Amino acid sequence: MPIASVNPATGETLRTFQPLTAAELEAKIALAASAYASHRKTALADRASKMHRAADILDARKTELSRMMTLEMGKPVVAARAEVEKCASVCRYYADEAASILAPEEVESDASKSLVRYDPIGPVLAIMPWNFPLWQVFRFAAPALMAGNVGLLKHAPNVPQCALVIEEIFHQAGFPEGVFQTLLVEVPAVETIMSDPRVMAATLTGSERAGGALASLSGKWLKKTVLELGGSDPFIVMPSADLEKAVKTGVTARTINNGQSCIAAKRFLVHKDIYEEFERRFVAGLEALKVGDPLDESTDIGPLVNEQILSSLADQVERTVQAGAKVLTGGKRLDRPGYFYPPTVLANIPKGSAADCEELFGPVASLFPVADIDEAIALANSTSFGLGSSAWTNDEAERERFVTELEAGAVFINGLTKSDPRLPFGGIKRSGYGRELSAIGMREFVNIKTVWIA
Repeated sequence: MPIASVNPATGETLRTFQPLTAAELEAKIALAASAYASHRKTALADRASKMHRAADILDARKTELSRMMTLEMGKPVVAARAEVEKCASVCRYYADEAASILAPEEVESDASKSLVRYDPIGPVLAIMPWNFPLWQVFRFAAPALMAGNVGLLKHAPNVPQCALVIEEIFHQAGFPEGVFQTLLVEVPAVETIMSDPRVMAATLTGSERAGGALASLSGKWLKKTVLELGGSDPFIVMPSADLEKAVKTGVTARTINNGQSCIAAKRFLVHKDIYEEFERRFVAGLEALKVGDPLDESTDIGPLVNEQILSSLADQVERTVQAGAKVLTGGKRLDRPGYFYPPTVLANIPKGSAADCEELFGPVASLFPVADIDEAIALANSTSFGLGSSAWTNDEAERERFVTELEAGAVFINGLTKSDPRLPFGGIKRSGYGRELSAIGMREFVNIKTVWIA
């Protein structure tokens, strides 16, 4: 796949880039190893000062960066600005919290003194997706660099300008050359990088296929990995819920980032007693959204990222309809330039159909009536994914059951599923393993070292 910026709102190619040669890639890995040798010895206060500067740069360049994201992958510019702000927040969080997260912990043992240290491990490869082209990287890079590691970024091939500007920001913030590098390489180069003994670990956010491929390489070369993969998150609504709030949040939860989010609500499991009312309001809420130019401040839904994603989504909807599902709104590609697909709602979804079994990456919601909480939990857990989940109820007993029994890396009660620097983020089952964010995420890529002194 070529390394190119293509505006998904128009199909216009903005810029193209040549991938690194083998010699150039070798030079960058060598630079990373050299930079790590010195960066790991820097004081945490020095790293924190630089990370705070990175946050300030993000704030100062917010308008430029949000426009770049919108032009490269189509998210509404309002959402792009919010993404830049979130990147700044994660930089500040780890700048402020790293010292306490990484502080050695004394432990009682048969030694005169024993403790656990959290030391850096070296260069870490980050394979990142296009849907949140800045946030996905900064949520890895901020804790990795604060821990004393160095980062090597292999970004999605359609967001090269975002990839390059991230390296520029860290360099502008004062991090030495080589502490964070963007590698404009194609997929085959990943095996070269993973096989290199100087690269110690890898993290990936992306598809099951990509995650499986990286996991295979990590097994071959015995490298630690964290994988955040797909999701088919349930959004459960029970009769005791605040229906108006649930509908409003549900519309946002399905269409955030043009529906292209792993933790977007995708399957809406609604109790039969309120199903018809929820369906009516939910369809009306989606139909009220404005689809259009993502640079327009009033736009709610921009284009999908490329023709491949658009065609795949249209095919999934068509196969589901052919299996017997009903389209309540949308359901057909928009006849206009760019990769636009309208907000769509599917109902009467047959078991085993695409919308029942597969992740739909776009603004398509699947509605399922459920008879009671038992059916809701069983249907929610019937997927092979286990990333996030959201349940709406004001019944304490129901709330406890959802928290305990939903098979997911996160359970949100009466709220939108989201990531937060203070909370661990990740999934189970085919949604991946390991965690990002919080103290737990920071400690994924450190040497948890036992020290025993007689």
